[in-house]
Amino acid sequence: MTPPSPLPRRDGEKPAIPSDLLARFAAIVGTKNTVTDPAEQEGYLVEGRGLYRGHTPMVLRPGSTAEVAAILKLAYETATPIVPQGGNTGLVGGQIPHHGEIVLALTRLDRIRDVDARSNTMTCEAGVVLAKAQETAAAVDRLFPLSLGAEGSCTIGGNLSTNAGGTGALAYGVARDLVVGLEVVLADGRVWNGLNKLKKDNTGYDLKNLFVGAEGTLGIITAAVLKLFPRPRSVETAFIGLPSPHAALQLLNLVQERTGGAATSFELIARIAIDFALRHGRGVRDPLPEPHPWYVLLELSSPAREGLRATLEDLLTTAADQGLVTNATIAESLEQTNAFWHLRETLPETQKPEGGSIKHDVSVPVAAMPDFLDQASAAVTALIPGARPCPFGHLGDGNVHFNLSQPVGADTDVFLARWYEVNALVHGIVAKFGGSISAEHGVGVMKRELLPGVKDPVALEMMRAIKRTLDPKGILNPGKVL
Repeated sequence: MTPPSPLPRRDGEKPAIPSDLLARFAAIVGTKNTVTDPAEQEGYLVEGRGLYRGHTPMVLRPGSTAEVAAILKLAYETATPIVPQGGNTGLVGGQIPHHGEIVLALTRLDRIRDVDARSNTMTCEAGVVLAKAQETAAAVDRLFPLSLGAEGSCTIGGNLSTNAGGTGALAYGVARDLVVGLEVVLADGRVWNGLNKLKKDNTGYDLKNLFVGAEGTLGIITAAVLKLFPRPRSVETAFIGLPSPHAALQLLNLVQERTGGAATSFELIARIAIDFALRHGRGVRDPLPEPHPWYVLLELSSPAREGLRATLEDLLTTAADQGLVTNATIAESLEQTNAFWHLRETLPETQKPEGGSIKHDVSVPVAAMPDFLDQASAAVTALIPGARPCPFGHLGDGNVHFNLSQPVGADTDVFLARWYEVNALVHGIVAKFGGSISAEHGVGVMKRELLPGVKDPVALEMMRAIKRTLDPKGILNPGKVL
């Protein structure tokens, strides 16, 4: 697959970086941690879906905050552009060096600096892989609830820089809600030490929220104090078949009324996504004996060791009596629970073999989700007859991945050439419902040019003012977000 359109060079963009300056950068991290061989650079230059490919004279792999600070100090003095990168799992091109910038790969900053179970906090460096953070919390009988399909390779720094969401956002919030404090290297190399464990600190502006979700354009996050939670003593998982998103919304309301906040995940999945997973996934089984138009993957968690199963069974009986649920199965073992989640996590990958896919990471108010899905599906199939909407996502927080697969047998390039036409149609319906064109993946370059059409003008000017203040030379991830 190719990008929907090329990324133009911008006026004033710096020419190639001189070799003597590159040598000064390399000296900061040493030859061993400087990657210049094109073959070795490959994993840093292409994003996961293959939509964007970049180029760089070198990849720097610092091993400490001090080395990051030294790199940015030199970059600031010489006006050298820098692109920070974590696990390279981003989906909007924000971590790719599109115009020959130096890549600052943070994966060597991988220490867990502190675990404080009594304060329910953990201090991680930016390069800690999300799965490692989850495992470290579990080792002290705590939960770090951020959960993503890419958790085996995405990093804490990247998660915070993109304000990642995931399947646990319904109960615990997005990445922004899971941060207590940050350590950030600013554009000029100064280090802001905002690492604290305080729940209450009203000594001025909440600076950390400037950097969470900023995609590395305002400063480079090098460490974070994260919130931990008591581990649930019981978890129940159900795969539920139902007739429509409207029924799913009613089921969500019933779940929230009946379970007292125990719902930790509520994932809505269209049948076509299940079909793709069965056709192309490994180790995937149909969760129910007969197909249903829509499904919900529901997870309940409780600090109590008993009673949750009875709560779930009673809930599903009530939902069936109300005509909301046509069939359901409750996981009888950890193996079956993992199988349910494996199916959910394969959905993005198993859409790829079906050909070109035009994707939308959008959000609307939860109550508007069924109408949005109805209207968007009708609109895109009227625009491209035979196109196959394949929506799935986090109904509980109003975020859906509204993906459109090409018609069977269609020419992929011809289909992808209509990327922005389809975007305009879908985003127009999102706007009608008061939604957002980027729910959890960020802006990067993919949605950069769309912001002026959807963002309040005053908000955009404030964003530009903050960028000018914190990065006056425009060296941090240039051309991304703004």
